[in-house]
Parts: sequence; structure tokens; C-alpha cells
Amino acid sequence: MDARAINACLRRGETPGEDALRWFAEGLASGAVSDAQAGAFAMAVCLQGLSVEGRRALTLAMRDTGDVLTWDLDGPVLDKHSTGGVGDCVSLLLAPALAACGAYVPMISGRGLGHTGGTLDKLEAIPGVSTSVSEDRLRRMMQDMGCAVVGATAQIAPADKRLYAIRDVTATVESLDLITASILSKKLAASPDALVLDVKIGSGAFMKTAGDARALAQSLCDTANAAGCKTSALITDMNQPLAPALGNALEVAEVMRVLTGGASGPLAEITAILGGELLVLAGLAADAEEGAAKITATLTDGRAAERFAKMIAAMGGPADFAAKWQDHLPGAEVVREVKAPAAGHAAAMNGEALGLAVVALGGGRMVENDRIHPGVGISDIVRLGQQVGAGDTLARIHAASDDAADMAEAAFLAAIAIGDAPDDLPPLVHERIS
Repeated sequence: MDARAINACLRRGETPGEDALRWFAEGLASGAVSDAQAGAFAMAVCLQGLSVEGRRALTLAMRDTGDVLTWDLDGPVLDKHSTGGVGDCVSLLLAPALAACGAYVPMISGRGLGHTGGTLDKLEAIPGVSTSVSEDRLRRMMQDMGCAVVGATAQIAPADKRLYAIRDVTATVESLDLITASILSKKLAASPDALVLDVKIGSGAFMKTAGDARALAQSLCDTANAAGCKTSALITDMNQPLAPALGNALEVAEVMRVLTGGASGPLAEITAILGGELLVLAGLAADAEEGAAKITATLTDGRAAERFAKMIAAMGGPADFAAKWQDHLPGAEVVREVKAPAAGHAAAMNGEALGLAVVALGGGRMVENDRIHPGVGISDIVRLGQQVGAGDTLARIHAASDDAADMAEAAFLAAIAIGDAPDDLPPLVHERIS
């Protein structure tokens, strides 16, 4: 095996064999493959693509460069992945809800990327919580409460960690083959029995068009199913924030309103839909409607809240968080209302611009070692189609200073259009892929 020969094969538009791809993945993890060779590999895959079988082989090869968990539990192991959006805190609701339905959910999650918020950053807005969990502790959490939302250890798919860093600086992030291998090498390392993929589409998503979203969803489903994991995908709307808030502590607050107050809306609805899909794949529900109803029941009767509270305590957070979450979550120094400049309807939103405004407030990272301010963000955001009068509140800015609030207010007003009511509001779920 030779990195130069593998890259030459890719350059010619041919897919290397399974053994060659496995050798290359192992070389990424061990350092036997140089940064230059890894960059050439990423560019060749980005330009020429892989066959369906090559995509599956690369995914499993990258998975197998690290630990692959095995389980001995009395219920199915389930997982979910979202391709990223704004106001998307579904994982924090779905993991405990699935556990309350008899499933086990070792959900390996990530941090913010670009304009999208990270599940780990949201959890760490809760004082004391650490998302760095050893494998032994993860197994104890599965036995004790059935769910854990944690970060990947250094032993999970190390080839992906190396290749992703190189893709980030070589303009090859958007490769469908490499996106698929990156996502699934980590997800399949947790050995789920079933997986549901939430592929976002719209102004706040990475995939802006139906064709791009459908291609990614199909690639992920085909590869995961070929690897032996029952998988389906939903293409869901991200033309506006899913929750009415952006920012780490603010989104946790929305999660707690659903868990402890029975709050309804798109966030709870999409959680039930995704969870229902998983329960069907796992044989815990006869159809999607029954599955969604089971998830909703756990959100409203307190069972999911109980699991969530135990998870938070096990990760170092306050033992009384479910009861006193409003006392524990950090706030911002400045809170300001954004007023509508004219009467009309919320006609359109630029979700990516809203996400970047939160990053600029300090709610995300401009560079890798930036510290996040957990309390900043935007809350109480109007929904598309909502009627407003001149001077009505469109949102609230939570900022560390008046200057930062000024910039965020200007960014918010530039990202929202007030005009005639939109002819058709986008559906929450656009399409199902299996």
C-alpha cells in the first residue's frame, strides 16, 4: 500500500479497494500518512467522488481506527444526528425521552460549527456539567438512566479527527463522500441498533436546496444501512430557528420549558416525530404516529425530565436542576428588546445570519480556542407569518455589553423581512428518506 498510488487512483476517477482505503484510514490515525498526502486525498475525493461501496468502506475503515463500543443491555441502542441548524436543541429532549420509552441512547455529540450551535456547548452552559466522559462512566450512565449526551473521546474515530482538520483548511469540507464518512464513522462507533438522521434544509442550514439535502440524506441512509445499522432520514425545515431562542443557556431554557412545563411548538413537535421514527425502527412502536405519541407522553408526564435531571447530575451539574433551572442558568449583562420598524408580517428570515450574530455576541467561537459566553444570544424570536405592529417586540438580545447589543440588533433587523404574509409557510418535515 502506498499513499501516492491511492491518490493517483482517485485522481483518475477510480475508487481504491477496501483494503487500500482501510490502509489509508489507519495511516491517518497513526501519522504514517502525511498532511500533504491527506490533503491530496481529500481534494481528489472532493473532485472525483467515491463509489457507493467505496463510501461505505471508507466510513467503516475510519470507524475502526478507534474504539467501537459493544453493549449488553435489555433494550435497543438508538441514536440521532442532525446536520446542524439554528435553535436546534432536539438532542437534549430526545435522548431522555427515548430512554423513558425503554431505549438506550449513548449520544456522541459535537460543538458549534460555523453559524450552528453545538449540543456540547449548550450542555456546558449548565454550571458544573462536563461532557468529557470516560467509557466506564458512559456505561454506568446507560445502566442508571439510559441516556448520555457526551463528547467523543480521543479513541473514537481518530482518523476522522485528523482528516476533518485537514478538510477544514483545504476547502474540501463540502464533499458528500467525506461528510458521510465523517458523520457515520463517529455515530457507528457507538454501535446503535437504529439511527435517525435530521437533515436540515433552508436559510439556517448548511444545505440550502432540496437537491443537496436529498443527496446527503440518501448518502447517509445508504451507507449506514449498508453497514448494518437500520437508518432513515427526515429532511426538516430550517428557514427559521427551530426553538424561539439562539444561544447556549437560552436554548437550554427552552428545553426545560418543554420538559417541565409541557410547552408545545415546533421544537417539541420535531422531537416527537424523530423519536417516533426511531421507535418504529427499533420495534418499540407499530407506526410513526404511535411512536410520536409515546415520545410526547414522556415530555408531558415528567418521565423525560426525570431522566434529564439524572443525566445532568451524573455529569457534574446541580442535583436540583429540573426544579430550579431558572436559578442555575447564567444570564447576560445586557438584555434589549428589538422593535419592529414597521407593521406587517414576519415574511422571511436569514437563519445563517442570525446564527452568525450569536457567534459575534460570544455565543460561539470565531477561532478554536475562543471562550464562549454561555448567557448571550437572542430569545423570544417571532415566527414566520406572525403579524406585528410598528414598535412590537421582534426578539430580545442578550449581550455582554451595549456595543455588542447594538451590533446584534442591527444584524437581527438585517436578517428579518417585515412585509406581506408569506403565501405558504414551509412544512416542518419536507421529506422522508429510507
